[in-house]
Amino acid sequence: MHCPFCRHPDSRVIDSRTSDDGLSIRRRRQCPECGGRFTTTETASLAVIKRSGVSEPFSRDKVITGVRKACQGRPVTEADLAVLAQRVEEAIRQTGVSQLDTNEIGLAILGPLRELDEVAFLRFASVYQAFDSLEDFESAIGELRADREKAAAEDR
Repeated sequence: MHCPFCRHPDSRVIDSRTSDDGLSIRRRRQCPECGGRFTTTETASLAVIKRSGVSEPFSRDKVITGVRKACQGRPVTEADLAVLAQRVEEAIRQTGVSQLDTNEIGLAILGPLRELDEVAFLRFASVYQAFDSLEDFESAIGELRADREKAAAEDR
């Protein structure tokens, strides 16, 4: 780590702490040359392997953009989308893998989106899972109804 003050190529870690979200580490460093102190934040990188085989960094913004289309006209706020993207990233990080394909991201989106808005879930699932008939929609709606009835029975 280069010192931001004198560009010395080395620094010494004085203190390390996990960030509030638990996804990064905050390190307080000191330059042995000039004595300047500075803070760095370290995160583990996630790589997404696209269908074409190209690898790119994971982006919460891309998750939000994809889900936003399914949420058009629904009572879903930007804050809701940001929380959903954070939940998706946390779920992906908990798997412990550093490279994943787009299919795995789609699967990670389905659960939180279902909890957020069932209509948006059906829209997203219809594209993501390539629904091609009314039976596909009926099956998905049947699963939603069964889960809703099961949850209502557990609440009684």
